[in-house]
Amino acid sequence: MGDTSNLPLVVDLDGTLTPTDTLLESLVRLLKHSPVSLLWLPLWLMRGRSGFKDAISARVAIDAQKIPYCAPLLAYLQAEKSRGRQIVLATAAHHTTADEVSRHLGIFDKVLATHAGNNLKGLAKLKAIQENVGEAFVYAGDSRADLPIWKQARAAILVGVAQSTAALVRRDVPIEREYPKQSSGMAVWLRALRVHQWIKNLLLFVPLLTTFAFTDVYKLGSMVLAFLAFSLAASATYIVNDLWDLESDRSHPRKRLRPFASGALPILHGLLVAGIALVLSLFLASTVSLGFLWMLVTYLVLTSFYSWVIKEYVLMDVLMLSLLYTVRILAGSVAIGVATSSWLLAFSAFLFLSLALVKRCAELVSLKEAGAGATRGRDYRVSDLVVLWPLGVGAALCAVVVFGLFISAPETQARYATPQMLWFVAIGLVYWMARLWVKTSRGEMHDDPVVYAIKDRGSRLTVLAMIVAAMAAHFLTVELLP
Repeated sequence: MGDTSNLPLVVDLDGTLTPTDTLLESLVRLLKHSPVSLLWLPLWLMRGRSGFKDAISARVAIDAQKIPYCAPLLAYLQAEKSRGRQIVLATAAHHTTADEVSRHLGIFDKVLATHAGNNLKGLAKLKAIQENVGEAFVYAGDSRADLPIWKQARAAILVGVAQSTAALVRRDVPIEREYPKQSSGMAVWLRALRVHQWIKNLLLFVPLLTTFAFTDVYKLGSMVLAFLAFSLAASATYIVNDLWDLESDRSHPRKRLRPFASGALPILHGLLVAGIALVLSLFLASTVSLGFLWMLVTYLVLTSFYSWVIKEYVLMDVLMLSLLYTVRILAGSVAIGVATSSWLLAFSAFLFLSLALVKRCAELVSLKEAGAGATRGRDYRVSDLVVLWPLGVGAALCAVVVFGLFISAPETQARYATPQMLWFVAIGLVYWMARLWVKTSRGEMHDDPVVYAIKDRGSRLTVLAMIVAAMAAHFLTVELLP
């Protein structure tokens, strides 16, 4: 078919030049800034695809500087542009989005996109290309919907195209370039689901341990189901929050590498997986008990309220985080049908407030080292460390005081064989919390403090020693000096 290297190169946008779906991103951004718009979606859909895109684009705009791009394809387009080749952007995305991308990249000679009454997809896109570019062109696309265009093109560029579709294209036209789809395997999905954060849900087992009911097979089985239910629900909220925070995550040096922010996973797939995880978690919770199901729903409401509203307000966010940790313990009590001790609730409230403040102080220490003055998306400043630091350490000491009062309580004296041995737990608690705060002051607290405690060898040994001391206090009768 001859040399096609000098023919106009027509490039698709969604899924090709960028791995994301700009319409879905616009829709998520609209709902984030104006949740009431959800009520108008059915009316906008009645206007047809182009009318729907008009309605969305009139209210929000895509920031072309922040969306991810297919780096190898973009490099090729820039090289072709530099040698004088005509480059055309042809997309079903709304013309405001396409124009913004064109202005940002500065490589397109023409832009063909959806306008009022004309959704530029499939045959409609082909017609627009033939009218504005001519019959001889090379087309870069990614989906089966592009087959009519490839069939009329002189050559094709395949970007992340499925093997079955690629075979059909090769049958009709030569391939100028091919960029295989980046694998979104299990490792990427595990990152999106934040499976490592499931460690936090081990707090559900606390009532099982404090009531020394871990030998009850039925209660242990209920707790395992409860753990899975909470973990799947948490993963669903992590995905939704990542989609909710796409724009801010792309401005963050580390968060921009998250699967959805980087475009490694499609937004639609994320919504589907989140929905499946949520339904499965609610089903598992219902098999434990109706009371536990309501505790899970309460947790989902609180964590959503935290993510969408509370996290932007100073101090209120750490108070909500401490509440969410405590809710896990309450849910564990409900799962096995035991009463929650007021001592345990008071202890956990102070302990988790301190841990939440560890997280905030760690972020501010990192900002201070980087020369920044305030967090992005949260109302915290480096100057707040002078208040947050003593508040966090004070909360930790309050937890120790509550634990000390618990040791002297009549119910403790009756339940434990040697309650005085619980003072070894108190000593371990002082050491462990002090260790976390020292690590924070040194700028070594890079993870969530609960996750860090699991990873840190010193923390693991300290927590293990405290558990052994608590078990010994319960089961062993030891004569101690008065």
